[in-house]
Amino acid sequence: MEIEQLHPELRQAYGRIPAVPFHNRVIYTVISLLQKLMPNKIRPVPGIRIEDRPLSHGLVRVYRPEPGGGQAGNGAAVLWIHGGGYIIGNVSTNDRECVGLVKKLGVAVVSVEYRLAPKHPFPAPLDDCFEAWQWMLDNAAELGIDPARIAIAGQSAGGGLAAGLVQRIADGGGQQPAAQVLMYPMLDDRTGANRALDPMGHKLWSNKNNRAAWSWYLGQPAGAAELPDYAAPGRRRDLSGLPETWLGVGELDLFYEEDIAYVRRLQAADVACEVLVGPQAPHAYDIIVPKAPVSQVMISSYRAFLARVLECPLP
Repeated sequence: MEIEQLHPELRQAYGRIPAVPFHNRVIYTVISLLQKLMPNKIRPVPGIRIEDRPLSHGLVRVYRPEPGGGQAGNGAAVLWIHGGGYIIGNVSTNDRECVGLVKKLGVAVVSVEYRLAPKHPFPAPLDDCFEAWQWMLDNAAELGIDPARIAIAGQSAGGGLAAGLVQRIADGGGQQPAAQVLMYPMLDDRTGANRALDPMGHKLWSNKNNRAAWSWYLGQPAGAAELPDYAAPGRRRDLSGLPETWLGVGELDLFYEEDIAYVRRLQAADVACEVLVGPQAPHAYDIIVPKAPVSQVMISSYRAFLARVLECPLP
C-alpha cells in the first residue's frame, strides 16, 4: 500500500511508522519484554478518580468522575477492552480514550487488563473480560452505576473480544449490555488465513502479523474449519438478539471486509447498527492521529452513540 493512497491528514504520521514484523517470534518476544518494562501507571487527571482493582488473573482500571470535580457521574458505564492483536497491550494502552469518555460523557469506565497470547491462548483473554463484566455487575452499587446502562467497547483485538463477550453474555442470559462499540474489530481468523492479502502492505497491521496473532490466540493455524464458540466472533452463525451496535473501520484497514460483513449480518438479524467508514483510512487511525479531522469524526461518532444509548447527552 502506497502512502499516497491514505487520507492526506494521515499520510505524514503513517509515513513515519515502520512495518513491525510481529509475526517473527524473536522480534515479538523482544517487544513483549520491552512492554513489561514500561510503567503501567497513569498520572493523576484533575476531576477524575482513577484506581486499579485486582481480578483473578489481572486487573481492571476504574475511571470515575471525582465528586465535586466538575463532571457528575450519571450512572452509565463502559467496559473498555484494549487492542493489540491479542498479543500485546495492557490496561494503559487506552488511558487517553477512557479519560476522554469520563470527561465528555460523565460515565464510569472500567478498562480490563487481560492475559495475552501466545502464553495465554483462547479462552483465557475472553475469560478475563467476562470476569471484568461480572465484577462491574457485582460492584455496581459501589461504583454508582446502573447495570442496565453498561456498554461494552473495544478497539481492534479488543473489539473482537468485545464482540465475543457480548455473544457469550447473550447465550448465558441474565443482565445484558445496553450496546456494543466495535472499533475496527479483529473478528475473523479466515482473513489471516488468506495469503493473497499478504502483499498488500496494510499499514500498522499486516496480514502476516494477523495470521501469526490469530494462530497464537487460537492455539492452532488460522482458518480451521471449526472453532470453539466466541473464539472468532465473526464466524458466529446466529447474530439475533445482540444489542445495538456501533462499528467503525477505516476504508484501507485489513479488517474492512470482515467488519462490514459482520455489520451486514447483524442488520440481517434485525440488530440496530450504526456504521462509520473512515475514508482512505488505515488501521487505528484515530489512535495514531487523534487530532486529525477525519479521526475526530470517528471519535465524535462513537461518543455520540454512547451518549444516546446510555442516556447521557453530550454537553
